[in-house]
Amino acid sequence: MIAVFLAPFYLGACAYIIVRLFKSLGYCHNAFKNVAFRIPVTVIYSFFVLSPLIAFFLPTGTQIRRVIQLIGSYWFGIILYAFLTVTIAHLVSVLLRRVFKVIPRDFFRKRGKNIVCLILSFAFIGAVSVYGAVNARNIKINDYSVTVNKQVEGMDSLNVVLIADLHMGYSIGVDHIKKMVEKVNSQNPDIICIAGDIYDNDFDAFEDPDALAEELSKLSSKYGTYACWGNHDVNQKILGGFTFDNIPVIEHDQRMDEFFKKSKINLLADETVLIDNKFYVSGRVDGEKPATENNVRKSPEELLEGIDKSKPVFMIYHEPDELSEISEAGIDLLLCGHTHDGQLFPANIITAIKWENSFGYLKKGDMHNIVTSGVGVWGPFMRVGTDSEICSIKVKFE
Repeated sequence: MIAVFLAPFYLGACAYIIVRLFKSLGYCHNAFKNVAFRIPVTVIYSFFVLSPLIAFFLPTGTQIRRVIQLIGSYWFGIILYAFLTVTIAHLVSVLLRRVFKVIPRDFFRKRGKNIVCLILSFAFIGAVSVYGAVNARNIKINDYSVTVNKQVEGMDSLNVVLIADLHMGYSIGVDHIKKMVEKVNSQNPDIICIAGDIYDNDFDAFEDPDALAEELSKLSSKYGTYACWGNHDVNQKILGGFTFDNIPVIEHDQRMDEFFKKSKINLLADETVLIDNKFYVSGRVDGEKPATENNVRKSPEELLEGIDKSKPVFMIYHEPDELSEISEAGIDLLLCGHTHDGQLFPANIITAIKWENSFGYLKKGDMHNIVTSGVGVWGPFMRVGTDSEICSIKVKFE
């Protein structure tokens, strides 16, 4: 229900922006003070402000919902940078006038100052938004190299590719997944690991389930593709990226079972498997929304009970928490996602404060932890200050 809590702040920010806009335009020309101008602008602006809510009430899976949902997602990104720009400009204006006693006639006429500020503000917001939309579609490859102090018969190293946060749904469709598959296969992986958030709370939002499954089935590796569940891999209504309703029993969509078969993805839901008698891969369900019986999941120790820990042990786990417990259980390499590295600056500052390892590499005891910023997006199909990525990991055995 976070969406309900945040709604007043969102509406307040949107109201603040249009009030400041009308005030600045009014200084530029008297025509902008006219009701005949302000009413249609307010109506159009209100449509964008309410577009996420409009999409929420439209029938799921329909084309009209897909279009308005996309408009709403971009709007969230645009309004973030509009709010930051307007707030900073307002604060600078107050400082110049009231603290430093600089008044408009000292360097510009008031009208000229507002025209320049409006042009610069619109240019900045537009440039950042376009950059964010383009950058989100540019999937990059981040290389890592780690050494596990264990020997594997007949194997000196292993090429692991980590991907996460596909968020397939209204924003992420076939084209983006196709691009991801090509990038993954170019790394010649021995094994592919998907660290959760495979879909975005709504299977009916898939652009084309069969086409998506066909593309994912093209993922090529020696030992196959393994995945775990994330907190968005459950059936819940979603508004602006936030799950809206609080249903007592949260479940994974049963249609995903057939989807995984078609995609040739091995789902590990609180289970550990031995691969070719050489190494283990463990998949842990999400702690926030395990969607298991009684919402109970196994501890790291329970997941590894009875295995041969002289062999390397990898864990795929969506959220990068409980790092000490997982390290102490005997995991050699922990692969995570979830954080998106904040996705949109300055949110990456917040995620860096919240998580011990919000992005990249961390050594915890004898365990290596790698957190990817993810392939897809949460909310706006935009990335500013972060990248859509896959992680190519060279694991050496000594």
